Amino acid sequence: MLTPYLPYPDSSGGQIRTLNLLKHLHKEHKITLVSLIKDKKDNKYKRHLLKYCDKVLTFERSKNPFTLKNILLAGFSLKPFLIVRNSAPGVKEAVAEELKTGDYDLIHAETFYVMPSIPQTDLPVILVDQTIEYLVYKHYTNETARKILRPLLSIDVAKLQLSEKRYWKKADQVVAVSENDKKEMRKLVPDLDVKVVPNGVNLDLFKKKTSWFDKNPTILFVSNFKWLQNIEAAHVLIEKVFPLVKAKNPKIKVRIVGQHIPKDIIAQASEDIIVNDIPGEDVETLVEAYQSSTVFASTIKGPGGTRLKNLAAMASQLPIVSTKTGIQGLGAKDGVHVLIGNTPEKLADLILKVIKQPKLAEKIGKNSRKLVEETYAYKRISKILSQCYRDMVKK
Repeated sequence: MLTPYLPYPDSSGGQIRTLNLLKHLHKEHKITLVSLIKDKKDNKYKRHLLKYCDKVLTFERSKNPFTLKNILLAGFSLKPFLIVRNSAPGVKEAVAEELKTGDYDLIHAETFYVMPSIPQTDLPVILVDQTIEYLVYKHYTNETARKILRPLLSIDVAKLQLSEKRYWKKADQVVAVSENDKKEMRKLVPDLDVKVVPNGVNLDLFKKKTSWFDKNPTILFVSNFKWLQNIEAAHVLIEKVFPLVKAKNPKIKVRIVGQHIPKDIIAQASEDIIVNDIPGEDVETLVEAYQSSTVFASTIKGPGGTRLKNLAAMASQLPIVSTKTGIQGLGAKDGVHVLIGNTPEKLADLILKVIKQPKLAEKIGKNSRKLVEETYAYKRISKILSQCYRDMVKK
């Protein structure tokens, strides 16, 4: 299994997904993990992964992706920046050496941008893409990026799309995390064989809310802020939605929790805007945040992302108010598992509605918990992936 990150600590959506799958997959499969790291200090986390993997190999990529070398290589080649920044010397050679042992049945590539690290081989390759990257960067380029940079970024978006199509075709089996992503993939490659292995949630980790009435309500947003769409969503919540809510209920606060929170968001912290920039291993603060908040606001506008923040809220029986994009791909129904609004005004109205109506909040919270229990438990999801492995080996 090749991953562009070490799946410990499980602080980002991809890390959470990979680690929880490994916890179940290792019971039926022998796994060698090949991961990129940004700092040699991260090697201390190998011991946690050796509980689930026979072997863990790490390779150091540049800590700062925006090096002159990376920029020039992306600018003067057909490689998109995402592939360049997720490259490290020696990976391909090490994988080739491992494959010489003859002990392997298949290769699992987590994200298309690790595919260049796979040498020529007769082994089947399963490519799992947690998001369709070109759509994420296309949204950023068109909606958020400075206008002066948009022509250059558009070139990189085009290269991203070409690379994704190329590696989907090259893989023996492609896996998406939602039916929506599967449809998007098939728009680009109509005859592509795509299976869906959805995201999941650790049901044992999150405590279920038992009360939905708060004298001093809190709106929660949780994310890893390395991702562009999460930064955009936080700004939408703080600057557009929250003022509308606050105008009608002065007691309401908003709480932003996550890793790598940008300085411009931290600078907005106040008595009413609580910002908790936490380390990746601080699971207790995350669990407490979901448990103690009144409503979860998924104000995501841009496509992509694993949406694990929503699954955590659902596992906690914390009612969600979301944009249509923010809840996409989870099978959640408006008015049953979530309340959906696509403008700041509508989102604000729905947040106030949930806060004012504890019975509605309880209904939404309990229905969403039932949905994740039936569909998104990692034990169940790992079995789907295991079957994909077996089907590939049989071929």
